[in-house]
Amino acid sequence: MTDLAALAHGLPKAELHLHLEGTLEPELKFALAERNGIELAETTVEQVRATYDFTDLTSFLAVYYPAMQVLQTADDFHDLAWAYLQKAASQGVVHAEMFFDPQAHTSRGVPFSEVIGGYRRAIVRAERELGVSGELILCFLRDFSAEYAMATLMEALAYKPWILGVGLDSDERGNPPEKFAAVFARARQEGFLLTMHCDIDQVGSIDNIRTVLTGIAVDRIDHGTNIVEDPSLVALAIEKGIGFTTCPVSNSFVTEQMKADEIVQLLRAGAKVTVNSDDPAYFGGYVGDNYAALAAQASLSAADLVQLARNSFEASWLTPARRDAYLADLERYAAEHGVA
Repeated sequence: MTDLAALAHGLPKAELHLHLEGTLEPELKFALAERNGIELAETTVEQVRATYDFTDLTSFLAVYYPAMQVLQTADDFHDLAWAYLQKAASQGVVHAEMFFDPQAHTSRGVPFSEVIGGYRRAIVRAERELGVSGELILCFLRDFSAEYAMATLMEALAYKPWILGVGLDSDERGNPPEKFAAVFARARQEGFLLTMHCDIDQVGSIDNIRTVLTGIAVDRIDHGTNIVEDPSLVALAIEKGIGFTTCPVSNSFVTEQMKADEIVQLLRAGAKVTVNSDDPAYFGGYVGDNYAALAAQASLSAADLVQLARNSFEASWLTPARRDAYLADLERYAAEHGVA
């Protein structure tokens, strides 16, 4: 009998929904605060973890953004990404497409070059030392202005070879996708791939998903499980080959069933639904943990887990040759572990 927890962690997989700033573990937070001469309100790891009590996106962001003050230099951003990539490798990740939020740093005076320079160095190191490939997705903060997003996009053009795509995150309330339509149109003109967060159970969720699919015309949707409310949109997403980057453990902080029913419904329908860790330092589960948690909640089979891993590569933005090589590795791993 297949050990599902071991399989969940060991399967070769891609992670497509991971906020680098959301991997700031308390221990590293303290180390960076000391390095940069920053006095924290908390004095122990336990005190930090006690603040991780979230009931919705707003309460999460109220903790998330202040924690970033410890990130000041390229070395800090390198250390953050490097810690994540090591942890991800231990849970089967062989390719990661990682979000970063430059506006969360430039808005407090940290140069864009420090942010992306540190992250890039960690990505190069991970390829060399861990055999893990990495890409960056620049996310705009939707509670800032569209003008600030456009300015950030213009600044990012100098680093175009280091940025695979652009996304949209932060508080969705009152910040619908159409607010950033011109920014995303320009990003597409510049050759970036597009994704947007459509967070779970937001006011107007289904309308935002419709706009993202048919108006903005993204290449992928982050979260997005509310799409099951409209079967015609599910059919359209499948027809377009749109990937969904779901995050069961983070969902469980705001909904009892971690959206397991919706994730499985999309999986059974043939949608390219994937499992990811979102902000693992805050929600207590990296990607393998998310696979295992969903398997336990939804009574998934070993074959289901392999399909989710398969989807992670098929929904990725890898070149076809690299994608097919990873898929072949996955099939070999599955066969070696007795999964048809």
